[in-house]
Amino acid sequence: MSAAAPPKDWRRITGALLAIVFLNGMLSFRDWWPTPGVLPDHRLSPEFVWVWLALLAVVAWRGALSRRSLNIFTFVFLLLVLGRYGDVTVPSLFGRPINLYWDGANIPRFLWVSAQEKSGWQSAAIVAIVGVLFWGLFRLLRAVIAVTARDAVPYALRSRLGWAMSSLAVLLAVANQAGASFTWPLVAKPVIPSYWRQVQLLAAAFSPQHQAALLPATTAVDTAMAAKSANTLGALGGRDVYLIMLESVGAITYDDAHAARTLGPSRERFAADIAASGRHVVTAFFRSPTFAGGSDLAQLGVLSGIDLSDPMRHDLLLTTQRPTLISLFKAQGYQTFGLYPALNWEWPERAFYGFDVFLERRDLGYAGPAMGFWELPDQFTAARFEKIHPRDNGTPPRFVFFPTITCHLPFSPVPPYQADWSRVLAAQPFDEAETHQTLAQKPNWLNMAPDYLRMVNYTYQWLGAYFRQPEPREAIYVLVGDHQPAANITGEGASWDVPVHIVSRDSKLLGRFIEQGFRPGMEPPRQAIGALHALTGMMLESFAAPAAQSLAKLGPLPGVVR
Repeated sequence: MSAAAPPKDWRRITGALLAIVFLNGMLSFRDWWPTPGVLPDHRLSPEFVWVWLALLAVVAWRGALSRRSLNIFTFVFLLLVLGRYGDVTVPSLFGRPINLYWDGANIPRFLWVSAQEKSGWQSAAIVAIVGVLFWGLFRLLRAVIAVTARDAVPYALRSRLGWAMSSLAVLLAVANQAGASFTWPLVAKPVIPSYWRQVQLLAAAFSPQHQAALLPATTAVDTAMAAKSANTLGALGGRDVYLIMLESVGAITYDDAHAARTLGPSRERFAADIAASGRHVVTAFFRSPTFAGGSDLAQLGVLSGIDLSDPMRHDLLLTTQRPTLISLFKAQGYQTFGLYPALNWEWPERAFYGFDVFLERRDLGYAGPAMGFWELPDQFTAARFEKIHPRDNGTPPRFVFFPTITCHLPFSPVPPYQADWSRVLAAQPFDEAETHQTLAQKPNWLNMAPDYLRMVNYTYQWLGAYFRQPEPREAIYVLVGDHQPAANITGEGASWDVPVHIVSRDSKLLGRFIEQGFRPGMEPPRQAIGALHALTGMMLESFAAPAAQSLAKLGPLPGVVR
């Protein structure tokens, strides 16, 4: 290619500007939640800035792009576009970022299984269509980059305006990388760090030295597993344990005066439901490793007893064979259940968890109306699980891990509570008018707080009624808020604290939690008693066979005679 003069006519100027806007847009688009689609975004892409600088350098040096250089630029740009697409769509679809350790093995498996359901010509047609789309995208990017190098770059190199705009773009990208908050409305999230993170993750996954540096040598679970003693869970006496993660139930429900007033009657009713069931509750605040999202960090932190406030530590842990509470309970003769109503896609990481029985949305067979994006009301999930896997004297003790989902952004529509728990399993779980009224609710993206409080009220209501249901055999319930809701509800500077409730008929067991900082009732001490992963050790200390010293010094719980 020969050197081109700066564009002089409006057609070439317009084409050059459109080329720049298009290339920037291909690296700054945002997700179209909750679909695989994307929407354009006005912000500046840092990666486009770096590609632009590279184009300036090459054209200034060589006079124009060679065919080989153009192909290299196009290939790199295509990788950045694909990275951007995965970076913005995977979290909204799957609730977590891209993870090459798991996805790299799972994508071929998914494609193979999908191919088995189609005829040979259909599979071949799909492969051909995908190939044509990639080829078309490559050719389109190549043509636009060629226009940019031919018309826009020479003009920028020879004009003060071009140098000024390029310098401003570089300053914005550098400031954004440095964490300057004023750039957030102007500069899109960069893609290169996501690629770099995958390199780090894969390197750490296959390096014992990296694992030793990022993960603790031992945890409370490791110690309990090493003991191999019948006394490890001796205080449970073979009773079932339900560890229920309460989605988005955070300290805002206590700290905010309006929220506390609004939810006060709900909490009182919840406490009354617990008492009516013959149980008691103790409560404390813990500090979550995450805020407004990233529930996996809180969930696996509790199961593993490891601080997962660094997401890299979470992803690295998933590549190991470190034990969790699931491993421990299984080793003690418990049957372990993973109850995940949010999942309706293949979740390869479940191989790490190792549940004996794993149930996702499609396994529960919900036939009622879809209640928002997450479809299943938590009340249905709880009732359906007990129906599918009933408890009786002939089944082994169980450890159930149940991350709830209904109280999730955007917190609307709020499902009706169904007093008839048998009807909630039917195809028409609610009255027609009730269903119509509920489905007419639309998320209020500008003011989510009212719906959030209504959703927390629903959570208290179905849980309280759940405790009132006949119980085939005794269970211990650990209710854990996973994180605070988004800052548009909590306001700026909110704490990362979440409430934890232990519900049981066993006053001595609850007394051991009180000894560690819990308070009887639904009102916790305001000071968090530790990070959320510290709860793991506290549970294991309380679940172990009673110590020699008497617990009588703790005094009776309110309303409990020992």
